[in-house]
Amino acid sequence: MNALEIKNLTKSFPDFSLDHLSLTLPSGCVMGLIGENGAGKSTTIRLILGMLHQDAGTITILGRDNHENIRLTKEEVGVVLDEVGLPECLNTRQVGKVMAGTFRNWNQQEYDRILEKFNLPQGKPFKTFSRGMKMKLGIAVAMSHGAKLLLLDEPTGGLDPVVRDEVVEMFSDFTRDENHSILISSHIVSDLEKLCDYIAFLHKGKLLLCEEKDQLLAEYGMLHCAAHQLEAIDPDAVIYRKSSPYGVQAIVKRQAVPDGLPLSPISIEELFVFMVKEER
Repeated sequence: MNALEIKNLTKSFPDFSLDHLSLTLPSGCVMGLIGENGAGKSTTIRLILGMLHQDAGTITILGRDNHENIRLTKEEVGVVLDEVGLPECLNTRQVGKVMAGTFRNWNQQEYDRILEKFNLPQGKPFKTFSRGMKMKLGIAVAMSHGAKLLLLDEPTGGLDPVVRDEVVEMFSDFTRDENHSILISSHIVSDLEKLCDYIAFLHKGKLLLCEEKDQLLAEYGMLHCAAHQLEAIDPDAVIYRKSSPYGVQAIVKRQAVPDGLPLSPISIEELFVFMVKEER
């Protein structure tokens, strides 16, 4: 069973449209949503959660339509949005008590373990927390009620590099269970490169690409060559090109490049940036 299936998902606003988005997240895997501000990442997650109603298309979570059996879906989906919505007057102990009364499978021991790992104070109210501390608490709640699917919108935002690395490691450990999956959006593409099995590129509400991360890295490369050498390559295999007095820099499909040309590896972030530039 797939953890998440999205088919032809469409949602229109006066100044933006999510245009027939289709994604499949297999169980036991992590998919990263990459896109600039306004690309549709948060809109997609809110549609999955039923916070917005789609104009067209279907969303299936753990084998169920996302508008069916909402109570069970809430139990099995852990959520961290870009703004953590917890009462500002509560401290971490009080949040734990509230969640114990909210989720049937609440694991207080796991919650306490994560709070200790994140070094979060127990007595201070949520309103005094920094953005990074709020995100840590949101992550602790999402990972402490037996969720099978985590939906994460910028969960590493506001965290320093050391803590980000710890969080990424926690998410990786979570998906060691083949019944656990994660959909995560982030501007910090280096985090997604460490964590994700699949990468989806969104740009202005449209899906540019969705493939296995390792396949993307194996399929594309950065080519530095003379202009006439690039002209010998199939134009459909050239994703982006930039000319200078010193030659041409291009992102290309590796299999289309003749032997002998200088082809370098490319990162997921570079691939996305150049694909968006080409779209523009």
